[in-house]
Amino acid sequence: MNQAALTADRKTRAMIIAAAGGIDEAVRSGKLDRQIDITLSEAIVLGLIRQDVRRFVGIFGHGSTEVGEVLRVYEEAGVVKSYAVRSEIEAVHAATALRWVTGQKAAVFTSIGPGAMHALAASLAPLSDGIGLWLLLGDETTEDEGPNMQQIARHEQNLFFGLFSAMGSTYMLHTPRAISSALRRGLNTVDHPFRPGPFFLLMPMNTQPVKITCFNLDSLPSKAPPRQGAAAENGVHGGSNIYDRAVDAILSSQRVVVKAGGGARLAGRELARFLELADAVAVTSPLVSGVIPFDHPRNMTVGGSKGSISGNFAMEEADCLVAVGSRFVCQSDCSRTGYPKVKQVININGDIESAMHYRRTIPFVGDAAATLAVLNERLAKAIKERPKEKSDWFERCRAKRLEWDAFREKRYQTPVLFDPVWEREVLTQPAVIKAATDWARSGDVVTFFDAGDVQANGFQISEDDRLGRTFTETGASYMGFAVSALLATALASEPFYGLALSGDGSFVMNPQILIDGVEHGARGCIVVMDNRRMGAISGLQEAQYCTAYATADSVRIDYAAWARSITGVAALSGINTIEDLISALNKARKHDGISLIHVPVYWGSDPLGGMGVFGRWNVGNWCEETQDFRHEIGL
Repeated sequence: MNQAALTADRKTRAMIIAAAGGIDEAVRSGKLDRQIDITLSEAIVLGLIRQDVRRFVGIFGHGSTEVGEVLRVYEEAGVVKSYAVRSEIEAVHAATALRWVTGQKAAVFTSIGPGAMHALAASLAPLSDGIGLWLLLGDETTEDEGPNMQQIARHEQNLFFGLFSAMGSTYMLHTPRAISSALRRGLNTVDHPFRPGPFFLLMPMNTQPVKITCFNLDSLPSKAPPRQGAAAENGVHGGSNIYDRAVDAILSSQRVVVKAGGGARLAGRELARFLELADAVAVTSPLVSGVIPFDHPRNMTVGGSKGSISGNFAMEEADCLVAVGSRFVCQSDCSRTGYPKVKQVININGDIESAMHYRRTIPFVGDAAATLAVLNERLAKAIKERPKEKSDWFERCRAKRLEWDAFREKRYQTPVLFDPVWEREVLTQPAVIKAATDWARSGDVVTFFDAGDVQANGFQISEDDRLGRTFTETGASYMGFAVSALLATALASEPFYGLALSGDGSFVMNPQILIDGVEHGARGCIVVMDNRRMGAISGLQEAQYCTAYATADSVRIDYAAWARSITGVAALSGINTIEDLISALNKARKHDGISLIHVPVYWGSDPLGGMGVFGRWNVGNWCEETQDFRHEIGL
């Protein structure tokens, strides 16, 4: 193959596409032939461009040099942009955050072997949280000439395919002309109407440069799968129309609770109306903080094993559960014990398995917002004919919400406690998170929470008035997500400012953001809350076994000096009061780049140092009791 001629052809096509504004426009103009001779690697890139994937982030290796060369040519023409980073895990987190915050799609590229495995691990986050993105992964050659370096060291083929397909939708490009099918399956996954996720495209090293003759550009898919409509009008379950059955259940119930999960992201307006019609209260997932404003009188905030006083009260006492877009992760429903008094479940979900999760269920399989809209109309009409019997449910829940607000306020009014590790008074995590999230909300700053204590305290404290204020990766609880997410501020076509609230452990998992953030022009601030331990697990160990074990360290790290050693990073420390913190945040915002604020924080047994735990969980030595209770409930 004449590489110079191949590169020249690629450059010509790239310039035509750039000038026309897209592949379809270039074909319509007559300047780009509909049928062309291209390599598989270029077909991959063109296919993603046609799906409006213009950002590529990751690490090149010997398993992806051919795709890298195509991206180089198309970037020179201004069609795509690549971001070389220092961790595949960081790359996946950044692409996830970009899609989550802005809706823009990105592709992550890796080599074969360890790099691909790192991406596989990080893909737990978008898979769990329902975020679509592409992963382009180098793979072993298809002719089995002998072991390839970094392949799984066994004398079998397609081992990476088996491994990745266990995680999610996967396609291995053994046959170059299958590229259109691969791209369609990927599009169906990353743009899935109710459960998007990562798509793993395995690229054998020897098929990437294969030439495909007379490739028809029309075969590159571009249309995303359509959204679902409302659950079927004539859906029958148990011998009667499901909408009629649901209305009857709601009108005959005294204590209705709504659980809003990740699938309720687009259903905020209909949720608010339903709460009033059904005289119900809401318990929200951290994934959709703000789908109902924090200060809405019927918002009982979060519930579950790390829920709130009001959220868990509503779950414990409800007699009817209306679940909207929830997949019932163990912590969100106390390992299936969160609704002990519920006699009837109305479950709205696009996924059949999730819709049928509980036993006593009236299932609505369809789009959450569209289904709720129909149910609201049916409910409003029924109420005119037979008004719902009034109860004291809202007043009781509202009293618990006020109790929760007072509980929270007491912690904010005690911002410092003496810490034996620091040997002085230091700020508490609740005080820091409250001040930082208030500051962020007032300035339209997007906040990301890292895993652990910071995450759990964060979703109990955040006062989001709308979606998009805070992003809490609770699906996989991946340490290092928040700091890596700041790279999305550089990838976005409309840049935004980000705030990453991270514990010391999570930050150390992905500190390369300090380098990559400077390299690519990210704008954001990292607040490292340093208690020199994994506070969430230490607390769990103390609660279960009265002793923390192997979750703390004795190594002092000067995080500010670490950050200061990297040119372009603003480092701030000496934070002893809330006033110090706000001053530091204001200085960070003025810095045109990445900043880091180091804040020593309290960890210990004083209840004012944390937000508390109000639910059950099937973990450790609580398992037997929790499981027995689950079977006793039988829901």
